[in-house]
Formats: sequence, C-alpha cells, structure tokens
Amino acid sequence: MGDHKGKEAAADPQTPPTPTKTIGTVETTGNASATSVNDSSTQAPRSPPSNLYVQNDVRHDDEANTAQRQHEDEDPYGAPSVTDSSAVSTGIEADIFDEDDDAYAESTSTSYLTSIASDIRRGIEENGRLYAAYGMHKTWLPIDDAELDRNDLQHCKLLLLLENKLFIAPIGDNPQNILDMGTGSGIWAMDVADTYPSAAVIGVDLAPTQPSMIPPNVHFEIDDIEKDWLYPRDHFDFIHGRELIMAIRDWPRLVRQAYNHLKPGGYLQLCGSYPAFQSDDGTLPEDSAYIAMGQIFFDMSERVGASGREPRNWKRYLEDAGYEDVVERVYKVPTNPWPKDPRLKRVGAFELEHFREGIANVFARGYTEILGGDPVYFQVLLAKARQEVSNRSMHSWVPFYYVYGRKPLHAS
Repeated sequence: MGDHKGKEAAADPQTPPTPTKTIGTVETTGNASATSVNDSSTQAPRSPPSNLYVQNDVRHDDEANTAQRQHEDEDPYGAPSVTDSSAVSTGIEADIFDEDDDAYAESTSTSYLTSIASDIRRGIEENGRLYAAYGMHKTWLPIDDAELDRNDLQHCKLLLLLENKLFIAPIGDNPQNILDMGTGSGIWAMDVADTYPSAAVIGVDLAPTQPSMIPPNVHFEIDDIEKDWLYPRDHFDFIHGRELIMAIRDWPRLVRQAYNHLKPGGYLQLCGSYPAFQSDDGTLPEDSAYIAMGQIFFDMSERVGASGREPRNWKRYLEDAGYEDVVERVYKVPTNPWPKDPRLKRVGAFELEHFREGIANVFARGYTEILGGDPVYFQVLLAKARQEVSNRSMHSWVPFYYVYGRKPLHAS
C-alpha cells in the first residue's frame, strides 16, 4: 500500500461489522420499499452498519424543481427547506461534552503525496490552485496536494462510516476485474487491490495524480468516463464511483455504459453526499449560513449541468437500465463531533475538517465564475458557516447516498 492511513483502515469489506445499536433504517430493493426498526442481533450477515442510514427524507424531482423555481425569486443564497421532519427516523444520540474538549480526529496528512513528481501534474493553474486540463468539460475540483489530501480524508471518513468496509455491494469473495471511476488520489483502488490480490484493479481519472509506488495488481489511466469506454464488454465484476462532484452531466448514459461493461452478475455501486444539511432535533437554524453553503453547491452544479441533486435519482437510473436487486441506502454523516458514540464522533470530526479546510474552499471558484457572485460576500458567509458548524450544540448531519445494483446473470 502506498498510504499508511488507507492500509491501517482497510479491512475485508465483506466481514460483518461489530454489532452496534441500530437506529431506524430503510432499505429499498428493486421496485419495493420497506421500513423497519431493526435490532442488531437480528441483522442479516451481509447487512452493513445500519445505525446511520435513514429514510430518503429529502425532496424528490418534482418537489425539488418546484421549490427551486420558487427559490429563484427569493434571496439566492438563503436557507432552503429540504426535509420533511415527519419522514426522518430517530436520530443519533448527542454526547454531553466539555467546552474545552477538542475531540477531533488525528491529522490526515499523507506523506506519500510528496513523492509524486510535479512534472506529471499536467494541468491549469488558476488562483493558486491546479486543475485538470483533460476532459470533455471544465473541471471544478482542483488536482493539487490540498485536494488529494481532502480525497484521502474522505476515504478515512467513509471507512469509519461503513465500519472498515470499502463498499456495501455483495460482490463475492473472488472478483477478477474492478474499475474505479474518478479514482482521485487512488487510495480506494489501492486498498481494494490489497484486499483482493488476485483482482486486476483499474483506477481512472482526468489527471495523473496517483502515487508511483502502488500494489502490483492496480494501474491508473487518464481518461474521461463520460466518453465512450474502450474496455471489453461483459468484463468487470465490480464498477465503483464515489463522490464524482460536479463531474457527470449524463448519469443515465454512464449507468448504461457501466451495465454494458459489467459481466453478467457484476455490480455497479455509486456513492456520494447530498449536502442538504439538516438536524433531527431542530438545532440547525433554517437561516444558517451552513445551509446557505449547501444551496450554493446546488446552484453551481445545476448551472453547469452536473446537478448535485442526482444521487436521489441513481436508484431509478439503475432500474431503468436493467439492473436487478437495486438497493439504496442513505447514511447520516454527523457534521461535527457531536454524537455520543465514539466512532460516529470521529466520523463527525473528519466531516468537520472536510468542510472547514477542504470542500468549502473549492466553492469559492465556482461561486464567482459560475454564479457571478461577490467574492467578499462569499468569504463572509464562509466564515460564518465555519463558526456555526464547529458548534457541537448544533446536531446537524448530511445525507450520504449508497446505491448499487447487479447486472442480470442471463443478460445478453
């Protein structure tokens, strides 16, 4: 492994998690939906940790589009109303903390990134950040060291969220060919390659930002996954895509391409955040600057044609493309270390760091270039949002979607 954090955190993704107290869960399979309150003692062997996933309690297409049209006549960056409190399951228990307690996760700096030669970072520099020059569309996430550190921090956070599982799709014990779309720093692909030494793992991205010291069964390619794929049809056992932020304009086409290149019985899994920040107990004010930051993301993504609301549609896209046993799970990611549970407290610490020092800075470029906003106003709003999200009396969380489906065994 090229990264000490990923190596320590990675575990057999099919090993059942340590039993934990289970809060309200929803799992939707195929076209059916069922709601239940489960006890961990009766949990099926392959079920992932369920104490974080909740009912899809954010608005769907027709409601969201109507609300968006109404919203355009209002303050463009006011706080949206994105949840139906009656649909939210029971929440995470909040911890009682000391104001002087700095229970934050340990540093996530990655030493291996320094070994990547700068002369292979072909890109465009703007405002002190480096961006990929390759691809069908202009990219909005940078490819420099700070962004790769953010990518690795996200990887650690999601390992904690899934209790050291790299994915939740039941792909079996002996996959032979795995594709990681939008691999970023390559940390997920490398961890999967270590977990399945007999598998050939390909990581694809727009820029060569991956390390040179990698497991022997993984290699990285520069390509745009929105273009036609050159891989053999019926080839991959597992295709994975995570946090493809403002990167995909045509999700149905991508889902169909993945279907064509999966072996019969192979799985596609998509996962990503939906930054409609909310709380179960009303501690997140509706006029929060933190909520306004989420709305800025939605506005930017819709303006460039890569809507951030698409995770709610992934399940339907997979079903329409012919996948079977399609499952959607929505996990609660605490936005700071407010939970009482030690593991969830660490998840919240990672998410807090991710917002304060990572993704929020990325918004600045899009806010001015895409929305034509005032950069001074944005910095004031960002400072207020950072102050709000650091308050552990605010029990907010962000939905994180996981959707997977299987190509039929007898698919032609």
